[in-house]
Amino acid sequence: MQTYIVVADASRARFFTREGEQLVEQEPLLHPEGRLHEGDLVTDRGADVHESTATTARSTHEADKAKKHETEVFAKRVADRLYHERVENRLGTLIMVAAPTFLGVLRDKLDDSTNRLVTHALNKDLAESGVEEIGAAVAELGS
Repeated sequence: MQTYIVVADASRARFFTREGEQLVEQEPLLHPEGRLHEGDLVTDRGADVHESTATTARSTHEADKAKKHETEVFAKRVADRLYHERVENRLGTLIMVAAPTFLGVLRDKLDDSTNRLVTHALNKDLAESGVEEIGAAVAELGS
């Protein structure tokens, strides 16, 4: 079993294993819906340009709800992947690096046994960063 590193935001999760000082990237998970703007997730059919503020408030609330739902759906997919890595004895310890808005949601979706393997959680958005930058960030954490 080895150190597993997940680097994620609401639309992309990258998985790495650490071999010595090098990170080896595994198959990523993508969730394009996580990149959509709230208005693209929820549309008002037949909305008038002169709609009331009550309708606007309701639409904004529905959009926030849709964005939150998409974040939770993707966090569950990431958590499921980590669960399977653990039960297949490929995950010894876990380092999580995630965007601030995603890290808490992801932690909540992990099962208890996988959550106990988390040695470090870095509240930083590095999902789009290069392997060198990610390696430097997790090297400071130790193992």
